Amino acid sequence: MTLSVTGVLAPAKRFLATLLPIALLSAPLPLFAQPASSSAAGEPPFDQLPLEDIQTFAEVFERIKRAYVEEVDDSTLLRNAMRGMLSELDPHSAYLDEEEYQSLRESTQGEFGGIGIEVGTENGQLMVITPIDDTPASRAGLLSRDIIVAIDGTPTDSMSLQEAVTLMRGEPDTELRISILRSGEDSPREFILTREIIRSESVKHEQLEPGYGYLRVSQFQSRTTEQAREALERMAREQPLEGLILDLRNNPGGVLQAAVGIADLFLDEGLIVYTEGRLSDTAMSFSASPTTPAGDVPLVVLINGGSASAAEIVAGALQDQRRGVIMGTASFGKGSVQQIMPLGNGEGLKLTTALYYTPNGRSIQAQGIEPDVDVVRGRLEVAESRREIREADLEGHLSAQQAPRDRQEMTERLLNDYQLSEALNLLKALNVVDRQRR
Repeated sequence: MTLSVTGVLAPAKRFLATLLPIALLSAPLPLFAQPASSSAAGEPPFDQLPLEDIQTFAEVFERIKRAYVEEVDDSTLLRNAMRGMLSELDPHSAYLDEEEYQSLRESTQGEFGGIGIEVGTENGQLMVITPIDDTPASRAGLLSRDIIVAIDGTPTDSMSLQEAVTLMRGEPDTELRISILRSGEDSPREFILTREIIRSESVKHEQLEPGYGYLRVSQFQSRTTEQAREALERMAREQPLEGLILDLRNNPGGVLQAAVGIADLFLDEGLIVYTEGRLSDTAMSFSASPTTPAGDVPLVVLINGGSASAAEIVAGALQDQRRGVIMGTASFGKGSVQQIMPLGNGEGLKLTTALYYTPNGRSIQAQGIEPDVDVVRGRLEVAESRREIREADLEGHLSAQQAPRDRQEMTERLLNDYQLSEALNLLKALNVVDRQRR
């Protein structure tokens, strides 16, 4: 087959002259210069390009160059084509220019200027996966699954995920205006947020009650496992743990190795997670080590719709290994693996190359983790009842000692967090049942 092109302007001819040798001589594509065995059986090798589709592509390129209302240079058109090629694969694959590539590297290091939200796309809509703890987004009240309809007045319906991230990031102390549409509401809400340097600590801990610990992991960073281990050891020194709540709500994920490390803190054997992709080097498997600082402590794991990716790996592993009770609402369902591939020009690709699977072989992708106990968001309320005479009504009654300030704050927190309160109640019930069995 040969290609024939008529009426092509000079820029398109130069483009086609570059492209034709690739097609006609079957030159290999540098990015996919893999051994022939990496191709699936029956598929054409990577170096055999579909000539008819290339001809159509060149024709579209020529029409844009000749007829588009504004002049567009070749480089812009080609980069737009590459962006479209990747963005149509799935919501997480993307072509990254130099600025976007650097921005992504900054975010993986845990420090950048922004408002503190993890975003994704669903059905073509830009959506909040989760607000990160102690950031402008979480303080303003943004919620998981809020749909972002505009950023600084620019509609997001035709905006790529990376373009949206780039718009929302910026210099600290600058304002960002976003409009969101929340489930069950007819009109968008507008938020005006002030960007900050986002340096979120990934682990927090405290004692809910004597013997009952709380471990919050807000995202998975390179030091998350070490911080969580230190927190567990510190709580155990204060008082032996009779139960622990691991809070993974609104955790957008992060570093795979950190997720494996957190699961390993509670498991002393067995598979944690494995991945599968088309290429041999995307198949990985991670298992627990024999030593664990919290091997037999009763455990409740809190998840919700903002728990994604690495958070789902931890919840899925602990659920399949029957190590703890998963409580809350179904997780987000982001079970794909992205690799960041640098390009020779300082730009890069973010490409989905594999899927996560729980120890029992469940795919997390678009499925998520279903809790063992469903508990929706809410607030404990004191029920109105008939007024009864109590000790405090009697003349001359003894006054109670004032509760410590931190205890007052914890009581208020449990009242405001129904899921956390129910998790604590479940831990106490598990301990009662365990003592009765002894």
